[in-house]
Amino acid sequence: MEARAEGEAAAGSPPSLFELSGVVVSSAMGTLEREVWALPGQILQGILPLLNIYYLERIEETAVKKGLSTQPIWHKLWNDVIKIRPPKSENITSWRKKFLETFFSNVLHGVLDVSSDPRLSDRRFSPLLHSSRHVTQLTICNMLQGVAELTAEPNQRVLENLAGSLRTLKFRHLLTSDLSIRQSLSLLLHHLIHHGTVSQVSMCSWPVPDKVLLVLILNMSAGFWHPGKTLVHQGSPCGLCREESDAQGLFTQEDGALLGSNQQCCGSTEQSETGQWGDSESRSKKVQTASAKVLQEADTDAQAPIELARSSSGTVKTPMLCGLRRHPFQNLACQDVSCKVPPEYYNIKGECSASLPKRSSVDPAFRKPYGRFKTAVGRKRRCPRRNRRPRADPEDLYDFVFAVAREEEETAESLFESSAQEGESIDGWAPSPADTPSFEGVGCTEGGSVGILPLKAACRFRSVSTLELFSIPLTGDTCRALGNLLSSWASLEKLVLSYNGLGANIFCILSGLRALSHRRDCSLHVVRVSDVFSHIPSVELVRSILTAFPRLHTLSVSFDLKNQLEGNRPDGHSSAEAEIPESCLEQLEIRFPREPLQTSLLLPVLKASRSLQQLSLDSATISCPLEFGLLLQALKECNPGLKRLSFHDVNLADYQKEVLLLLQDPVLQELTFSFCRLFESCTAEFLSDIIQIMKRNSTLTSLKLPGNRLGNHRLVALADIFSEDSSSSICQLDVSSNCIKPDGLLEFAKKLERHILQRGGQIKFTHLRLFQNWLDQDAATAQEALRRLRAVCNVVSNTWASAQAFADYISLM
Repeated sequence: MEARAEGEAAAGSPPSLFELSGVVVSSAMGTLEREVWALPGQILQGILPLLNIYYLERIEETAVKKGLSTQPIWHKLWNDVIKIRPPKSENITSWRKKFLETFFSNVLHGVLDVSSDPRLSDRRFSPLLHSSRHVTQLTICNMLQGVAELTAEPNQRVLENLAGSLRTLKFRHLLTSDLSIRQSLSLLLHHLIHHGTVSQVSMCSWPVPDKVLLVLILNMSAGFWHPGKTLVHQGSPCGLCREESDAQGLFTQEDGALLGSNQQCCGSTEQSETGQWGDSESRSKKVQTASAKVLQEADTDAQAPIELARSSSGTVKTPMLCGLRRHPFQNLACQDVSCKVPPEYYNIKGECSASLPKRSSVDPAFRKPYGRFKTAVGRKRRCPRRNRRPRADPEDLYDFVFAVAREEEETAESLFESSAQEGESIDGWAPSPADTPSFEGVGCTEGGSVGILPLKAACRFRSVSTLELFSIPLTGDTCRALGNLLSSWASLEKLVLSYNGLGANIFCILSGLRALSHRRDCSLHVVRVSDVFSHIPSVELVRSILTAFPRLHTLSVSFDLKNQLEGNRPDGHSSAEAEIPESCLEQLEIRFPREPLQTSLLLPVLKASRSLQQLSLDSATISCPLEFGLLLQALKECNPGLKRLSFHDVNLADYQKEVLLLLQDPVLQELTFSFCRLFESCTAEFLSDIIQIMKRNSTLTSLKLPGNRLGNHRLVALADIFSEDSSSSICQLDVSSNCIKPDGLLEFAKKLERHILQRGGQIKFTHLRLFQNWLDQDAATAQEALRRLRAVCNVVSNTWASAQAFADYISLM
């Protein structure tokens, strides 16, 4: 603090007496803390900026009571220390929480040195302990840095704080780790998930996943844990499990003896109920064999025997659930969640085709040593974005310049793109047994029982409600393991699988979902699946998912490219033959890989989804007006509650009549035509019809028209929607990427002002979006237009360099 005062004096602005006194007070807060809290608000306001982060955080409640805000101070700390602009900074409500959460992560990963700024260090406080209470999201990356530190004994209180505050746990760019780190991660997940409040686990960008580590994270997320070996190495049982069991009086004498030997977490109990675990001797032997096999693979170098609690008869003892959630798998757990593949994926001899390999299959690019990727950690990897896909008209300048992708954050890695360009199939390589660790007992096995190890030989604890896997190749083994976990994952509410190279292995996931749907306590209502290649047509996959799990509320299916093998499937075995049960679907999103709309397959889906409220169709091709008309007729008859309808990258230039019918719909509240070429061959009559229909429609509140070649004169014409004789309820208008120039925008603003004056200032229009328009051609005129519009509504725009976009296009010609 004294250094700051000296710096101000050196800069030519000597500190005032009050500031000098504040510096002295802030340096003696250890002694004067209570007295400072009691100061009047006006004096305290001058002292707050002089405090370090520890006392600034501690004084927050007192400052609020005195009507003072510390947000500007925390915001300044962010700018001075973190020095980057966070994404969506305009939505940050608490800079205090944002700073302390990022501060914790940077200190844990060794990115930030607390001695670099006097406001960050204080000998009376621990940086990790002090900031851990504010951490709701934690990211673990690379070689699992920070995991061992968090599970160390000196940071026990830090771990306790995280267990109470953490909601989201993310894994990024993971690399192969050794046994000791995996054991530390196992304990960390046990505390944060099983005994904590983590509700979401996300894994992203793992080009060469370590199967043992991946399955460990999945099992722990699903609430399963094999604590025996981990706790043997740690030398003590889980204290939290023991405390919970003691509190509920669940320990027996035998449990205590086992705890004393440090062989199991929370002791063991003989599961004799035939309806829950089963008492078959042969099944017990399978459990023993599978358990030993997986644990041995997790530590190939370890020579010590694997210690599992066994009874005198040789049956495996299952650790008791310690007062945590018991999920008896009475019927479902004992069933085989095998990957039932439709007949079309078998050849004439009845053997499984190459698209569904017997063993796990992975692209050769994924087999490279992880050292290749180690140097690339931290770099931005290129993703197969939608605007890199083959388009209907690749030479179209407009499409190149204004292609706007709605891709989800952190999607596919460059490896997927490179394999697609080289013509390599993700399912084209089957590793040898030496290359791939065996997962018998972890997932469903070929022609055998499924899920014995996770369901029978593990403790069952609390599980997360959201699982997200981005850019992680999932082999047949891992898909079967995941499908097996899904079959009993009752707490799971949201499942996101993005760019995982599933191929035919998607049927393993569907098998798990089908089993899960039979559970009364099932919570799953959101499923999102996206990938580079579509193994089956998009609508067919939608039908399969809804047939397996009709209780879904939200379903999203998205593909970039059509699999070339898709057309070689034998006819007569399509899933379209199966009847779709009545579903609870409310939101459906389908992105087609440049394939036909397939209205005949989509109609049964719409008929089974009577509760549908939102429909989004992306990148489909429409063959004729009759097909589009059938779709609109089905929406009107089967989905009377549909409120939001979106078309993206669907060429509607020749379907003006159908577009006008949609604009007249008396139920729709939000309508989106994104990059649909609506005005490509537009006539004055068509534009006039749109305006007149919109003036009479009092239901529609949001109209989004990005990328439709609107231009200046059509934008000015759209202002008549808000004329004096209009009953329109439009609140939001999106005209992004429409070749709008500053003079056209200014004329639109003036015309809108006149209409508002004629209506006495009464207008419902509140939001206007103007991204990627040619407003840089005349900055002064653009600013004048934006000033006028912002006096009427909220305007969202950006500084887009249109000339650079054209230069990029020319450079690729």
